[in-house]
Amino acid sequence: MSALFDTIPMFFQLLPELMSGLFSVVGAASAVTALTPSPKDDHWVARIYKILQFIALNIGHAGGKPRR
Repeated sequence: MSALFDTIPMFFQLLPELMSGLFSVVGAASAVTALTPSPKDDHWVARIYKILQFIALNIGHAGGKPRR
């Protein structure tokens, strides 16, 4: 039980760094999906693009329609 009480303050000390890293990944994925035209022909690139859109939180109407 003592280990749990030692872990909680350590988690809150690392929380700003964890959040900063998470927001950096979301921002980078957002930039890539915004600057990359939607791939229609290449099946694998389309899958990667969908994953990037999910990581960038481009879900629902935020993702927009694919460009042609």
